[in-house]
Amino acid sequence: MQTVKTLIVDDNADFRRRVMEFLSAEPDVEVVGQAADVEEALRKATALKPAVVLMDVRLPGTDGISATHEIRQRMPDVKVIVLSRFDVQEYREAAKASGASAYVTKRDMMQDLLPAIRRGVSKPVSPRVPSPGGAARASERPG
Repeated sequence: MQTVKTLIVDDNADFRRRVMEFLSAEPDVEVVGQAADVEEALRKATALKPAVVLMDVRLPGTDGISATHEIRQRMPDVKVIVLSRFDVQEYREAAKASGASAYVTKRDMMQDLLPAIRRGVSKPVSPRVPSPGGAARASERPG
């Protein structure tokens, strides 16, 4: 069985730890690293070459939607799953426009995250990443 190398990007260390613990019980998922901000995420994604990046929407500095677009531009084979505590259609649409493979709310993570990871690596993602199309950055939206 091949493992899915996964990078966790979230500014909350406790949340990253909980995700690591949750995923560590899965024999087909290997957490290869974690990052607290976009700059660190880009460095680690480049160095660690994960198959999947779990990306928080709101991060210090550049938001997770813009980071998703940047990762998909630099590494088109990497699947990005956006994680958010916000179940907001505008965020879902922005995530999709940035090239994300899936959008999972943190509230629904226990039942939705593993299927999203497995689905993400079982089907190819188009290497062409659409432009965000002028959508407002997550950090610029209310809420």
